[in-house]
Amino acid sequence: MTKQLTFDTDARDALARGVEKLARAVVSTLGPKGRCAVLDKSWGGPNVTKDGHSVAKDVELADKTENLGAALVKEAAVKTSERAGDGTTTATLLAWSIHRDALRHLSVGASPAAIIRGLRAGAAEVRDYLRKNAKQVRGNADIQAIATVASNNDAAIGRILADAFAKVGEDGVITIDEGKSLETEVKVVEGMQFDRGFLSPHFATNADTLEAVLENAYILVHEDKISSAQKLLPLLEQAKEAGAPLLIIAEDVEGEALATLVLNKMRGIVEVCAVKAPGYGDRRKEMLRDIATLTAAMPVMKDSGQDLEKVRLQDLGRARKVLVNNNETTIVEGAGRKADVEARAALIRRQIEETTSDYDREKLEERLARLTGGIAQIAVGGATETEVKEKKARFEDARNATQAAIEEGILPGGGVALLRAGQALACDGEDDEALGRRILARALARPLRTIAANAGLDGAVVARNVLREKKFAYGFNALNEKYGDLLEMGVIDPVKVTRTALENAVSVACTLISTDCLVTELPKEDEGDDQGDYDADF
Repeated sequence: MTKQLTFDTDARDALARGVEKLARAVVSTLGPKGRCAVLDKSWGGPNVTKDGHSVAKDVELADKTENLGAALVKEAAVKTSERAGDGTTTATLLAWSIHRDALRHLSVGASPAAIIRGLRAGAAEVRDYLRKNAKQVRGNADIQAIATVASNNDAAIGRILADAFAKVGEDGVITIDEGKSLETEVKVVEGMQFDRGFLSPHFATNADTLEAVLENAYILVHEDKISSAQKLLPLLEQAKEAGAPLLIIAEDVEGEALATLVLNKMRGIVEVCAVKAPGYGDRRKEMLRDIATLTAAMPVMKDSGQDLEKVRLQDLGRARKVLVNNNETTIVEGAGRKADVEARAALIRRQIEETTSDYDREKLEERLARLTGGIAQIAVGGATETEVKEKKARFEDARNATQAAIEEGILPGGGVALLRAGQALACDGEDDEALGRRILARALARPLRTIAANAGLDGAVVARNVLREKKFAYGFNALNEKYGDLLEMGVIDPVKVTRTALENAVSVACTLISTDCLVTELPKEDEGDDQGDYDADF
């Protein structure tokens, strides 16, 4: 495939055009009075959104050289969302502002290497400044304020998420799906739930709801398949004598073993239910150990050499209630010791910190939630599919921002923290490294000025008014166009979101500043033409 090469000023200008086109689309959504963007879809109706992440992901430019610039900034936005859950618009705006300002100075001979050193040193100072001025999340009111701001000031979303976090705790998982009704519905799962139902509908204790409810049940945790009825009989005899229901969790229960269990249940000899173990491979083994810890069971594992025939009732786990239907199993109030559960949770937290895989991290977080907190399931309602999709994206932003705030603390929002960080940045000196710091300081004022501009006000005037007051949390609330203490007003940003947006913006801006050559595929109709505008002197 023939390639097109673009160099020097032409390359930098093409990147700048691409960055600007992406940024203008994304930045227009910033703040409580940001504009909507309408996204065309190849199938279905258009998608109306105020979510900068959704806009950024959808941008693809026709000009390949311009698209490279857009793609680089898009990467910063997406990484910010992946790491902190929000802040895509801020990251895009900062990257655009830094690159645009730096380009002016590069055109008159400034050193890109020195500017980059100044940007990176300044970013490290700003990061420390933000952490030093952070406050910890305190109570439900802070969580509601964070969620409200992150959802583009939708108070209903803030309230729903605050209630969900209150019910499932900091380690709990909140899942967000598209609902099927006009109203948003919230269901909180009590206890540990996994997506495996009973192996036979004959295990149901309620024929109408097709659900098995086992009160004060014994729980067998078995890693391998069970196919021999003979090995199960001693345990069934003990359960019958104890007069207690029995839940069997195994890789599978099949053949005569399953037939024996069904027969005992239908004849009323033993109240029993069998379900497949959740997960696959090594993840299944760890999830079985989680269940064993929660219920105080001695798990029958393949590598332990235990014999199912010799398992006694005292080796089994216990739970106050077990609910099983065709799709899922819920264990409520397992008998595991609190210290054992906390030790197991601490192990999972360490694994979350150490893993480099986003998929593994997500699965570990789900395990942690099942073990310690619980799961809140939010089904987003709306009148149309477009409304539901748009609202779901804002729910996800709000949830992610809240989790980030719990993790690293909070700052006054509205761009104030970055504005004051820029004022505190040491920019003395006449060399190009000091120039890099000044470029960063000017960029840090852009979020507040853009939020004000999107509200129809003069951003420069608003920034000056904010800086007249030295109190760190004093700023401008664009929603009601009032000045005051933003923390008291509930205008809050998570430290992690602000920090991650800054770091990714500086990283991509440094890449753009140091770029001097673009290699793109030549459009088919232009193949065989000139290979670019290479006029370098040798």
